[in-house]
Amino acid sequence: MRLPLLRPFVVCLCLAGDAGLSAAAPEFRPLTVQNTAPRRDTDGHIIDAHDGCLQYFSGRYYLYGTAYGRSAGFGINNRFRVYSSADLEHWRFDGELIEDQPAGVFYRPYVVYNAATGKYVLWCNWYPQLWDGFMCVAVSDTPVGPFKIVSLDVKLSQAAHRPGDGSLFVDDDGTAYFIYTTIGQGHSLRIVRLTPDFLGSTGETSEVLAKGCEAPALFRRGGLYYALFDNACCFCAKGSGARVFTATSPLGPYIYRGNINRDAADNPVIPAQQTYVARLPGPEGDLYVWMGDRWGSRPDGIKGHDIQHWTAPLRFLPDGMIARLENQSVWSDTFRLGEERPPAAKPYLLPKRKDPNPLKIHPCSNKPIPPEEWDTGEQP
Repeated sequence: MRLPLLRPFVVCLCLAGDAGLSAAAPEFRPLTVQNTAPRRDTDGHIIDAHDGCLQYFSGRYYLYGTAYGRSAGFGINNRFRVYSSADLEHWRFDGELIEDQPAGVFYRPYVVYNAATGKYVLWCNWYPQLWDGFMCVAVSDTPVGPFKIVSLDVKLSQAAHRPGDGSLFVDDDGTAYFIYTTIGQGHSLRIVRLTPDFLGSTGETSEVLAKGCEAPALFRRGGLYYALFDNACCFCAKGSGARVFTATSPLGPYIYRGNINRDAADNPVIPAQQTYVARLPGPEGDLYVWMGDRWGSRPDGIKGHDIQHWTAPLRFLPDGMIARLENQSVWSDTFRLGEERPPAAKPYLLPKRKDPNPLKIHPCSNKPIPPEEWDTGEQP
């Protein structure tokens, strides 16, 4: 049963773990999500947080993402930001994440909570030089950081083959997994089980699920594990699909079930590249929302203002397959409320840097990058 709409507001959501839930009975609120304009924080600024996720930690929502500012997205001034909200309407900027971030190009921050260690753990991919890929892991005592780097070269089984995109998943038993691509092996995709502290690999790895892939996501619903991803996109404006693989074990074996973001003509239903699948608390159980970045959709020419799209809760068929996505500009449903929380005394901000050699040729299209998108360190 869906509750009637009381009053609308914009919301971006995902849930992938919980740290110290409030003892109070949960409250729920009808919300309306719109996908036609960028979202704004409580200071009126457009939220610049892409290719990441939002988590629910100890009664509050935290949105993590890459801030691109005035750039083409390939410079040393990509930084990770966090926004938080109690009501999924008012988003507060809570600072930037990695303390003393080294030079290089950073993408895809994913943060989870480790209940055994009491630490918040961040994984991301970074390139000292494009596309010389490494995996970085950092930790913090709080969800807003700053996070201290533990390793800039996590020893995954395929670390020597230049890891690329990846994201985190914590199973119901507290075990963590990392799903990631390997650039040097044709962007092949694997899943690895992490150590109990979430800081490294156990060496237990799945078979290759597919090649030529980017932007993977892993989640569980009931007794099935879902791995979603599609073709490499590289900030493509046309968007990419969302292939669905399922298994009864997090490391597989996985079977291909279909593509939920491609129509009969093989075009993306939603012109976006997947970033995450959000597991959200609803009044009658968890809801799952697909999230994708609409690259090139910025209304003012600033890459950091590209719009992100959230679907209505996914519809699961009796056999466990997911119904094809629908491109809805507005939709409504009911979700759990969070809590008010005071801001950090002094949010961390990564110092701006001047790139001595800003990229002037797009590394994917080989076309010139307009001077207004050269990485100058300027963040709108």
